[in-house]
Order: sequence, then structure tokens, then C-alpha cells
Amino acid sequence: MSDSTGLKATLQQDLTAAMRAQDKVRAGTLRMALTAVTTEEVAGKQQRELSDDEVLKVITKEAKKRREAAEAYSGAGRSELAAQEEAELAVLEAYLPAQLADDELASMAREAVAETGATDLRGMGQVMKVLTPRVAGRAEGGRVAAAVKQALGA
Repeated sequence: MSDSTGLKATLQQDLTAAMRAQDKVRAGTLRMALTAVTTEEVAGKQQRELSDDEVLKVITKEAKKRREAAEAYSGAGRSELAAQEEAELAVLEAYLPAQLADDELASMAREAVAETGATDLRGMGQVMKVLTPRVAGRAEGGRVAAAVKQALGA
């Protein structure tokens, strides 16, 4: 993607297409994602344009919210609300990079542990510092932390 057609521009174009196709779920989800991006752009002392990586982080955060809400609704027996959240999650996941498989993540965690020389949980912070940029957007923090703990033998 070039700068002129970044992830935010893609979201806006897809929103227009969804509105024309009268796809309410997709249009609503993209509108919500763009609102979250705009909110992030104006947060802080001065307004700024988010990079594609920053937009990706916002979408990842929104996807996590949908995943957690769907689980909560399912647990409460509200299947219709859970289905709505899962539909929104599916739309958002189309914009996220492919998620790492558990074995891939475990392998990356073992490499990071070997690289840092950490031997127990006290070194977990160092390992996370090395590993987090490598998985950027391809695995949630909880999964990364679990893989690191397992690699450290905890």
C-alpha cells in the first residue's frame, strides 16, 4: 500500500462500498472502526495522522473488544447479541494480518528466550520486549505472554 492509499483510506473506500451495497453490518462496523481511528488521531496534545501500523493497532483493539463482548454475551445466554459481535469481528478480522498459529508463536517465544538468555519468570519482561514487535498484530498480548511463560518453563 502506498501512502495515498493507506489502511485508513481503504477503510473509507470499503465503507462507501458497503453503504452502496446496503450491507448494514459491514457499514456499521467500518464506521465504528473509522471513528475509533479518528478518536485516536485527536487524542493527546495535537491532532496527527496515524500510520498504517497505528491504524492496525486500533483495529486490533476494536477486534479484541468484539471478541470479549461475544464471549460475555455467549456466557450470559444472549446468543443474538453474541452473533452480532461475531459478525462485526469477522468484518474487522479481514483487515488484520493472519494470526500466528500456536506452534509458530511458541517457536518465536523460544527463540526470544534464547536470544535474551532469560531462565525464569524474572526475565519475562526482557523476552516480551524482544518478542512483541516481532508478532505485531499477529497475536494478542495474552497469547504472547502465555507462550513466553511456557518457553520459560513456568
